[in-house]
Amino acid sequence: MSTQLNAPDLAAARERLRELIVELAVVRGKVTLASGIEADYYVDLRRVTLHHEASRLVGQVMLGMLDEAGVNFDAAGGLTMGADPVGHAIMRTAGDQGRAVDTFVVRKAQKSYGMGRQVEGPAVEGRNVVVVEDTSTTGGSALTAVEALKKAGANVVAVAIIVDRATGAKERIEETAGVPCLYAYGKDELGLD
Repeated sequence: MSTQLNAPDLAAARERLRELIVELAVVRGKVTLASGIEADYYVDLRRVTLHHEASRLVGQVMLGMLDEAGVNFDAAGGLTMGADPVGHAIMRTAGDQGRAVDTFVVRKAQKSYGMGRQVEGPAVEGRNVVVVEDTSTTGGSALTAVEALKKAGANVVAVAIIVDRATGAKERIEETAGVPCLYAYGKDELGLD
């Protein structure tokens, strides 16, 4: 049975997720981001992607965004750890709709033991994949994932981010990876201008 959201329900899910991001994830004050850049706020999206209500909304909003953009893919995931719950949320929502979408995890570096893989989960070789991120400042994490996935034989078709900080990550990803970079929310929608 398909439970794909219609446009009004998707709009409601998108608004509720926006509210939860503002309420739970936006932290104001001076912080140093993973990129080394200083900012006046931090968007701690793990407070959202790991939240009981918000996680389901993340899957609905991200899958809806990818569908609206016409992105055809078999699996979604990215650089561990921020991307992990995003990929799982998309997989769960797709499953609720009767769609077979897998997820995967990209390690920061290839393992030196065991199977020696950098990409974990179902095989990505020859498959269309989407790299996901919770948020991005420089695009570095997404680009690391893109490189590892291409090396593993995947066809990266897009990068999808929950929150774009408007710091050039989208443009850098599109230029470097040669794929579209989509985002669900801009910082202006979260009152961060």
